[in-house]
This record gives sequence, C-alpha cells and structure tokens, in this order.
Amino acid sequence: MSLITFVLLGMGFILLLLGADLLVRGASNFALAVGISPLIIGLTIVAFGTSAPELAINIRSTLTGQPELAIGNVVGSNILNILLLLGIAAVIAPIQVAKRLIKLDLPAMIGASFLFFGLALDRTLSHWDGLLLVSGIVFYTGFSIKQSPQNDRATLTTDSTQNQTASRNYQYIILQLFEVMIGLVLLVQGSQWLVNGAVAIAQFLGISELIIGLTIIAIGTSLPEIATVVIASLRGEHELVIGNAIGSNLFNILLVLGLSSIIAPAGIEIPMPALVFDIPVMIVVALACLPIFFTDYLIEAWEGWLFLAYYVAYTLYLFLNATQHSLLPAFSVVMLGFVIPLTAITLLILVWRAIKISARKHY
Repeated sequence: MSLITFVLLGMGFILLLLGADLLVRGASNFALAVGISPLIIGLTIVAFGTSAPELAINIRSTLTGQPELAIGNVVGSNILNILLLLGIAAVIAPIQVAKRLIKLDLPAMIGASFLFFGLALDRTLSHWDGLLLVSGIVFYTGFSIKQSPQNDRATLTTDSTQNQTASRNYQYIILQLFEVMIGLVLLVQGSQWLVNGAVAIAQFLGISELIIGLTIIAIGTSLPEIATVVIASLRGEHELVIGNAIGSNLFNILLVLGLSSIIAPAGIEIPMPALVFDIPVMIVVALACLPIFFTDYLIEAWEGWLFLAYYVAYTLYLFLNATQHSLLPAFSVVMLGFVIPLTAITLLILVWRAIKISARKHY
C-alpha cells in the first residue's frame, strides 16, 4: 500500500467537488437559457454524464472476464442512487417531487428494473438482451425530450434580467454546455482516482469481487451523482437532484448493462447471489419510492433518514454475509421480522392518508 494511493484519493475528492459545482451551475443555467425544465436536464444530460464511470467500469470488467464486478457495479449503484443519494438530499432539504416523475419516470425505472430481472433469470444477459435494453434508453430519452415543456416558462426563474438576456445569447448557451462538459470530465477523473485507490485497499484486505462491485465500486462510480446531489441540494435545485437519481438508474440498467452485454464476447453471466438477493433488493427499493414520492409529492427529512438507515443496513448485511459473521443470523431476523414489516406498514398508512386527503379535496 503506497502513499500515492492515498494522494490520489485526496486529489480525486477535490476534483469531485469542483466538477460537481461546475456541472450543477452549468446544467441549471443551460436549462434556463433554452427553456427546458431542470428535471429533464437531470433525467437526461446530467444522468448520462454521471453514469459515465459505471459505463467505463462495466465495459472494462466485461472485456476482462469479471461479470460479478459488472453486475455488482450497476445493481449496487442503483440501490445507492435511491437510498443514499436521495437520503442525503432529503436530509439537507425536503425534496419536492414533480407529478411527471410519478406518472412517467418512476414507473419507467421500476419497469426497467423488472425487465432486467426477467432477462437475468436465465443467468445470462445476451447480445439480444443488450440490444433490447439499449433500445429502451433510446426510446425513453427521445420521449422525455419530446415531452419537455419547452414553452413552460413557469419552471424558469424570472427575477434576473441578466438571465433573461442570456437565454437569447447562443454564446452563453455554448459556454454553459462547455461548463457542463468540464464538470463531467472532472467528476469522471476524480471518481476514477478514488475507485482505483479504494479497490486497491479492498483487494489488499481480501474482499470478493462481488462485494467490491456492490459497495466500493458502486459508491466510487456513484460519487459524481453524490457530489452533484449535495451541491444541487445546497443550491436548491431539487428537480436536478431527483432527476439525476432516477435518470442515472435508468441509464445504468438500459445503457450501461445494455452496451456491456453487447460488447461482451459471450454476454454477461449473472452471479447467483445477485439474482436471488441483490437484484430483488434493487426492485424493492425502486417500488418503495412510490409511496414515499406519492405522499404530498415531497420527500421529507425523516424519509431521507429512513433511506440512509436502510442503505447502512444493506451494506452491513453484505459484509456480515461475506465474512459469515456470527451476528448474521440475528441481524437477518431483526431486519426481516421487525424493521422491514414496520416500515412497510408505516408507508401503507401514509399512502392511505394521502388518498383520503386527495378524495376529500375532490369533494
């Protein structure tokens, strides 16, 4: 373990912060200038850009015969994007959820998750499976841009004469796009240095490839999203926050896994532990968004803490299971017998209350 490893970790962290700030500022100003909702920018441009590390890691993993790393990277990143990213953002400030997300983007994410699970049941993502997934992201992206409220000026801030003038200035638009690209480059480079250092440390400690993919690499390749979410939350760009999280999950499944399985010589083999546990967890996490997003169209601070607690519990379970720790049986009983059922009951009560309140308003 060399000193260079720790120096790269520190440099990577600095680049992440700089890149996130440039990305959020550039994306927000670009949305304002061209008259597109920040939600659409988050679901497309920002989501695609922050998913670049996952794509790079997966292509390299499939070509070098490391399918566990490729699957663990995507599944772990998707679990992280909901539980950790939205959890952090909601703790910083409650997140307002656009109705479009409930009607279109969240169902699309849930549908993509089930599609991935269905294709994975034969333990292989073939070239044809990859083509189907990539076709899905092409259709979704095109449909999202087409449905964007191009002329909806209500979503844009109007209190700045300078910004109104800039919206008609093509040079300004190009400058914002350049700022977005520079931010993405810094995010990707910073996350790569952090991932390389973290993987070196994990391998030194003898941790398996699947666990590295589900945790360290998933967190490392999601650092662009994490940094972007933190900066966007502090700036009050809530649409960018939630659009980035949902959009990144869609890009991870449809684009990252799709391209990876097309490029892989014999497709991607699905590890059995991922099929019976991690992918179902990813689907459950996606489904859990429905009641939380639906109630008052707001993710509150306590729901953010709930997301964070579940991510800690999931990560702890992975390590207890990997090491076959003596605490694993007791931990499993507590989670399956008490914590998860109580959470499910709480969410159902919240949904029931929201439905009753909505019904009263209609009368």
